[in-house]
Amino acid sequence: MAQLFIALIHYPVLDRNGRIVASAITSLDLHDLARSARTYGVSAFYVVHPVPDQREFGARVVGHWMEGPGRQFDSRRREALDRVRIVPDLDTALADATALAGRLPLMVHTSARSVGQMSYAALRERLEVSDDPPLMILFGTGFGLAPSMLERADLALAPLLGPEDYNHLSVRAAAGIILDRLRGH
Repeated sequence: MAQLFIALIHYPVLDRNGRIVASAITSLDLHDLARSARTYGVSAFYVVHPVPDQREFGARVVGHWMEGPGRQFDSRRREALDRVRIVPDLDTALADATALAGRLPLMVHTSARSVGQMSYAALRERLEVSDDPPLMILFGTGFGLAPSMLERADLALAPLLGPEDYNHLSVRAAAGIILDRLRGH
């Protein structure tokens, strides 16, 4: 099975008016995505943020459970957060994933907009072939990835669609659904 990485992008992302912004790291995203990453065999979960204060906040949250008081409280949380890597940019995440996997991952972007072309079944098939390149799935915060991030991706995953026209899942929910479709039983 090919290696899988995920990256939660906080910049560049869009706000509700379509402007490019940096969104804030939340402890809820860190915990929930780390647990999903651990459950579905993701090799590393990258939290991408250019602002040092935001990266320090993320490191404090993770540190509380890895080395701080939370370490004794819940070992399963520590096991999940062990896969979190907080980095300043996507290039740093790609360099780290390349070092872990031995080759550059293909980047797959996600979007709630109907821009995706690759089906979940097709991407799952790629993951099941061990000699295929590793994959890094990019998840956007705010109101989605900025166009420059979409352009960097090698593949575009189809949006998650329900029976109604409402399509604004939290990134935590979307990531969990996507990981289950790609790696679930």
